[in-house]
Amino acid sequence: MSRTTAPAPVDRKDDGTTVLSHGLKQRHLSMIALGGVIGAGLFVGSGAGIAAAGPSIVLAYTLSGLLVMLVMRMLGEMSAAYPSSGSFSSHAERAFGSWAGFTAGWSFWVLLSVAVGLEGIGAAKIVTGWLPGTPEWAWVALFMLIFCGANLAAVKNFGEFEFWFAALKVGAITLFLGLGVLAVLGLLPGTDSPGTSNLFGAGGLLPNGSEGLVIGLLASVFSYGGMETVTIAAAESENPVKGVAKAVRTAMWRIALFYIGSMAVIVTLVPWNDKAVTEKGPYVAALDQLGIPAAGQIMNVVVLIALLSAMNANIYGSSRIAFSLVQRNLGPKVLGKVSGGVPRLAVLASCFFGFVCVGLNYLSPDTIFPWLLNMIGGVILVVWIFIAASQLKLRRRLERETPEKLVVKMWAFPFLTWVALAGMAVIFFLMAREEGTRIQLYATGAMTLVLAAIGIVRQKRGAVRQDA
Repeated sequence: MSRTTAPAPVDRKDDGTTVLSHGLKQRHLSMIALGGVIGAGLFVGSGAGIAAAGPSIVLAYTLSGLLVMLVMRMLGEMSAAYPSSGSFSSHAERAFGSWAGFTAGWSFWVLLSVAVGLEGIGAAKIVTGWLPGTPEWAWVALFMLIFCGANLAAVKNFGEFEFWFAALKVGAITLFLGLGVLAVLGLLPGTDSPGTSNLFGAGGLLPNGSEGLVIGLLASVFSYGGMETVTIAAAESENPVKGVAKAVRTAMWRIALFYIGSMAVIVTLVPWNDKAVTEKGPYVAALDQLGIPAAGQIMNVVVLIALLSAMNANIYGSSRIAFSLVQRNLGPKVLGKVSGGVPRLAVLASCFFGFVCVGLNYLSPDTIFPWLLNMIGGVILVVWIFIAASQLKLRRRLERETPEKLVVKMWAFPFLTWVALAGMAVIFFLMAREEGTRIQLYATGAMTLVLAAIGIVRQKRGAVRQDA
């Protein structure tokens, strides 16, 4: 018997052993939502986007930011109605069947687990720069042990780490924006306002034409990854529905302020073709322009915090996605065991995969590791498509069956949902056009198809067993 309507996925049981704790307080969730959008991709990775797009990077971040706002609004609508540690994976299963939840969930798990290793390597490189001669692998191992231990102990440990990491990141970027705005206005002592000379003086707003804008757009899209973690964390908060609703409603100004605002400040203060933008990073280049002493080391501290924060969040997110998948019979049952309100085996599995990625980087930095990176390059877009498609289907069901659960509503439904899907299709097309992203598209597509095929076979076998 084939199923056209999937049963409601469940990721909690009432036997006393498989229930996640509700150890996250509202202050944890609020700061995770606030700081979760500020990552190393923004502080460092945006330099390549500026070098390609020039001042039009502001337009690129605005366009991709609008898309992310729509995605977060859709995800918020579903997560407020159906709080779950599986987040979009649970919603995809509810909308389309277990194959969809399996595909979205495990692809995201791979993405987060690989990212844990990457962030550990990045953080270790910064520390070895301060302490030359110390082995990089030892620092990676230390960071992994610290955050693995924190996530094994209790969810409130994850919340506390993220609270203070996020507070430091928010404080740093707020200070940067404040100094930058004062400098742009000519109100910062010892500096003169650059006016619009850097915006129009070196080739105009589009110095590399539409091709440069496209490259900047693709770079900006992938720097937004990680915002989904707040809906995963909400399931373990004191008030999941209220937490999700508040986080999603503040997403718009957070994106506008931190991403679009900082890009506008940087390209106004610093010539887009200044080599320091890519060599030192855009934020360091801007602080140097303002004559801030030790700007490079200040930003290294901030980037280190961003990397450690991302490690912590990705260990948490990957373990909860794995836990939810197992609780929905979409993975090895051993990972579903909970002790003290924490899925400890799922945490260990996620950390182990992160260690494997670090080992691959050490043993085969030129072959296997780049292949792994390419495989996860477009996963976030796959997840966004599942979110939009699920919301399109579940919204009608909610309106019909439980309208009282629509605490957060998608704007101008279904028009803006279709606009978001069209935007994602355009990004896939642009990825296929660009040589640098084409291989990522193909590798991610191959992984997604393999997972979807496994998920469909599992779903059919489950249907056959039910008939029997």
